[in-house]
Amino acid sequence: MDGVLVDSEDYWHDAEREEILPAVLDGAYPDLDEVTGMYYGEIYDYLDAEYDTTVSKAEFMALYDETARTIYGERVALLDGAADFVASLRAEGVPVALVSSSPRDWIETVLDRFDLVFDLVAPAEEFDGPGKPEPGLFEAAIADLGGVTARTVVIEDSENGVLAASRSGAYTVAVRDEHNADTDLSAADEVVDRSDPEALYAAVRQSTRTIRESVSGSNGRSG
Repeated sequence: MDGVLVDSEDYWHDAEREEILPAVLDGAYPDLDEVTGMYYGEIYDYLDAEYDTTVSKAEFMALYDETARTIYGERVALLDGAADFVASLRAEGVPVALVSSSPRDWIETVLDRFDLVFDLVAPAEEFDGPGKPEPGLFEAAIADLGGVTARTVVIEDSENGVLAASRSGAYTVAVRDEHNADTDLSAADEVVDRSDPEALYAAVRQSTRTIRESVSGSNGRSG
């Protein structure tokens, strides 16, 4: 969701640099690529293990929740054409899931605000296992949709997200934007610029079409 469906990473990165990290850490701060794409409960665990935290986990998560209310409720914009694109895929019989490290209440704020519908919403907080960059969250969501990873396309924008998607075996499309201009997205199968939504949608459609044709061919049927 973040950085792909909505432009929230721009706001999160500013908030983390200027407000959150100074309020919760003493001394060195992480590079944001270390934590971007992770569930915020696991972000705290990582910071607590690797850096000098000055607040409890509950205080840390409350600070993120407070920031999220403003970011998702007031500030983010939807990627141009995203609602129509998701709706068109679903109308064509392509199941579409929203798999996110954001908790369900943040996700629901975005879905309600922009009138979005997915076949499955899978927040990391409801997954019994490690989140991104580990692949289990994607693997579980794909299984819940009745699919297999080798026939799945995932769109991601963070290093942790791209690693998780790639490790799952899904075809991974990474989205490049200003907030991740220097992020290592090399684990993706292809990288598309977020400033050109039509190119992103075309990449997803082409990879979906290629997967369908390869499945038809392996079953002895024409595409």
